[in-house]
Amino acid sequence: MMTTPLPVTLDDVRSAADRIAGVAHRTPVLRSRTLDALVGAEVFLKCENLQRIGAFKFRGAYNAASRLTAAQLARGIAAYSSGNHAQAVALAARELGSTAVVLMPEDTPRSKREATAGYGAEVVTYDRYTGDRVALGEALAAERGLALIPPYEHPHVIAGQGTAALELVEEVGALDALVVPVGGGGLIAGSATAAKALHGATRMIGVEPRAGDDTRRSLAAGRRVSVPVPRTIADGQAAETPGELTFSVNRRLVDGIALVSDEQIRDAMRFAFERLKIVVEPSGASGLAALIAGTAGELPHRVGVIISGGNIDAPRFAELCGD
Repeated sequence: MMTTPLPVTLDDVRSAADRIAGVAHRTPVLRSRTLDALVGAEVFLKCENLQRIGAFKFRGAYNAASRLTAAQLARGIAAYSSGNHAQAVALAARELGSTAVVLMPEDTPRSKREATAGYGAEVVTYDRYTGDRVALGEALAAERGLALIPPYEHPHVIAGQGTAALELVEEVGALDALVVPVGGGGLIAGSATAAKALHGATRMIGVEPRAGDDTRRSLAAGRRVSVPVPRTIADGQAAETPGELTFSVNRRLVDGIALVSDEQIRDAMRFAFERLKIVVEPSGASGLAALIAGTAGELPHRVGVIISGGNIDAPRFAELCGD
């Protein structure tokens, strides 16, 4: 029986790496003997909290935006996002001499909303609990004649996100497992594309907040399943339904999904701050939380973790992590 080709390949990820070279940061990989001893494995932390705009999202946004035509860039770019993709598109547009209009939830953390505007984008808000951001975003783009770059449902976005895993494997070598936060599924789809193509035995473990396990349920059902809008501190992972494109990749390449509670995410944020000396936002800490809390199961010898973002302001960080 023939298998439908995946929408993104290792060559696409490598092409994206060439495209973003010199624009996106090649982020550091951190090690911690304390963490290794705590979880019983060699852990390699890919710190996308130190990426431009403070999250991995810049990789995919720039890769997609840089492939638009001159006419499209002249008209401008539209996006919808809970925060990090918004900032990424805003900065990518500025880097490419274009403009951006971004649809964001009304309850997006203020720091993310202000950062998006600070990069030059126009911010339009909506109620995430009553509005359909995809429909609203598509309508906004159509009304203004803008090129829409969605946060994960785009092959160039997925390929761009996969460059984080590509860099990690290039730097540290083959991994027995790679642990990746899951929202809409773009980061893990790109990461799995790269990691599995380079080393087929790498186990791909996604991590979702316990309140929003749409990908876990979808993988178990073999089809996309929706959940109520998650209420979790991990706002970047508050997805209701996996993306159609991302799920087509993840159902074939992802080996399992671990779940973490908000309290376990807080514990991981505190650990990262106190022991690793880095600031990580809730969504960015979920992969680390799964290791520390043990919800990812028994770990193999060499484990990579993508720390996906660090966009959180000081008052919110203190609120979540203070005693």
